Amino acid sequence: MTRAYALGLTLGLIASAAAAAHTHQAHPLRAPIATARTAALAQARPAAGLIAILIDPAHELARFTPEIAFGAGVDGVPAPAVPKIYTPANVAKMLAAGFGPVSYRLYTELSVQDWHWSPAGTFSDGAQGYWTSGAPATKTVDTYGYRLPRRGNTGDQGNNDDYSRLDDGSAATFWKSNPYLTHTYTHEDDALHLQWVLVDLGKPTAIDTARIAWGTPWATNFVVQYWTGPDPFYGADTGEWVNFPAGPQTGTGGTATVALGQPGHMVRFVRVLLTRASGTCPAASTDPRDCMGYAIAELGLGTTASGVFDDAIVHRADNRQTATYASSTDPWHRAADRVTDQEQPGLDIVLDSGLTRALPVTVPVPMLYSTPENAAAEIRYLKARGTNIARVELGEEPDGQFIVPEDYAALYIQWADAIHAVDPALVLGGPVYEGTLGDVFAWPDAAGERSFTRRFLASLAAHGHSADLGFFSFEHYPFDACSRSQVQADLLAAPGLIADVTRGWRALGVPATTPIYVTEANYSAGGNDFAQRIEGAVWLADFYGSLLSAGGAGAFFYEYEPIPLSPSACHGYGTYGPLLGNANYVAGKPLSQYFAVQLLTHHWTQRGAGEHRLFGATATPWVGAYPVQRPDGSWAVLLINRDLKVAHDVTLGFGARAFAGSVRGTVFGAAQYLWVEAGANGHPSPDGPAATFVTTGGAGKIYTLPKASATVLEGALAP
Repeated sequence: MTRAYALGLTLGLIASAAAAAHTHQAHPLRAPIATARTAALAQARPAAGLIAILIDPAHELARFTPEIAFGAGVDGVPAPAVPKIYTPANVAKMLAAGFGPVSYRLYTELSVQDWHWSPAGTFSDGAQGYWTSGAPATKTVDTYGYRLPRRGNTGDQGNNDDYSRLDDGSAATFWKSNPYLTHTYTHEDDALHLQWVLVDLGKPTAIDTARIAWGTPWATNFVVQYWTGPDPFYGADTGEWVNFPAGPQTGTGGTATVALGQPGHMVRFVRVLLTRASGTCPAASTDPRDCMGYAIAELGLGTTASGVFDDAIVHRADNRQTATYASSTDPWHRAADRVTDQEQPGLDIVLDSGLTRALPVTVPVPMLYSTPENAAAEIRYLKARGTNIARVELGEEPDGQFIVPEDYAALYIQWADAIHAVDPALVLGGPVYEGTLGDVFAWPDAAGERSFTRRFLASLAAHGHSADLGFFSFEHYPFDACSRSQVQADLLAAPGLIADVTRGWRALGVPATTPIYVTEANYSAGGNDFAQRIEGAVWLADFYGSLLSAGGAGAFFYEYEPIPLSPSACHGYGTYGPLLGNANYVAGKPLSQYFAVQLLTHHWTQRGAGEHRLFGATATPWVGAYPVQRPDGSWAVLLINRDLKVAHDVTLGFGARAFAGSVRGTVFGAAQYLWVEAGANGHPSPDGPAATFVTTGGAGKIYTLPKASATVLEGALAP
């Protein structure tokens, strides 16, 4: 899960977000996070005494530039918040945190919506069809998503305010798969991109019959299957799909009642795998995309006794229907489908606000629920307005939408071709995994491979498009943070988690020459109050140090905007930004992570100076160290005391050398900042700033790191 709460909380959607929790969990690669926490808890707090931190000036880990490494993301917000957020006063306060580049996040992609990045544009058929935005007549302030009326998912990880047409009780509505996954656009056999619909019955249920009201086009061949494991999405490596005893079926359209046979036990997850399409066009259709793929108006599953079908599926036109999921969704929609309670900031208001500092920006294009023409038009407009584009992310969180890797790759290739037709030099990337702790598992392919990453990379390579993956991106929200007793373990585990997953992508085949970015990051996706406590600042400083040490190219903090406190489904009232926003989105007091960013960008590194060199250092689970040599030759060491209860004394050795002369210190910890929990009126007191001091270096010099703190020591080394 990533941003279900970021907008959902402020829209008052706590209940629906909690109800959708099954849909949006993290995908562990090696071991559940609880295991990492248990290991962290087992680390005994060191006894009183010196911790010797040894820095090896001959062991360079990485090189980075602050203007690339320390970014922040902007995103969709409740309507009409955009003009309230992007005021000169707010932007000035946001910039003061010290972030460099901006990544524009695409909330519509999480909400099964197509993004009209401009209000100007055309549908393929009057006021409906497939949309392509065009250059706006005036600069954009607010832009909107459009719900897809042919959707097959119940709820989603965005607003969770729409529902599947597979079981909405209406024969007039239908789900339809994405035509861009058919051979007309993929230029390969449709057998390589089989489509499916899946039902979660909620509990093991007796099933021996399916009733399918086909739309147009329908499946001429299909098979109904059940899952043998506990969960096909978050346990894709613990089960398999097995055909019901009746085996493969044929279809001729209309409404079919299909005897499946009894599998011998009750089942919870049922999939209808669609293997051949009729290619039939709906009556009066003028768009060939309407004839591609599959359409189902209504789906039933149950038992038949004495000729009477007893349907186990709840058919409702709301989120309380039986949960269904689909392999893809047709991006067809209508002008009337515009979302009114959420909006994306206009590209123009973001780019003209000053927030980007004139640095190259990371921009998204809608992909899972849009068309390549719409993406290409967006890039064409950005190029025409002179936008300095650092990179383009294609889609967002495909794993959270349960698309299979080969289908994501097929869309990626089409979008890459369309974008590179506008500008062949643009750097493209993805897959923008949701807040993951490692690889994403998919249902096994014919060779038994379950790794989404390996299969995505292999599919690009097989089609000659490996070069179109110019960067690899994922999101990182490592902790649920529901329990205060776990926070200490979280801080101890955090550096290992991000280092493990970053290096893990290389082991899975991401080339050493492909930069890795975390394009969204924060302590927790749960929207609770731990991010604005001192723990949030300690984690953030530690996160950047450990990510860069592990070879990550940079990260974008989520989120930049001043967002009001909202009640958390987990603990207290929380927000995501570095600044506390009020109900009118006016930036107020800085929060803990604001000061952490200032520590990184104003003290640990030198903005605008150029490339910094990051070196290895010995450390303990309780104290971390990240030494950099700055472009002017001086050194700065970021020291993290993860211990929430005890201060620790350290000495620093740079091989046979040490800091000499004056050493400047900056510390931000529990003495400088305290979060006062008071519900919707929660606030920091004291509220910084970081404390500064000057001391004298030398061999054996002892530096005291206060409990729960981040400290930067700056100086020159002895000859």
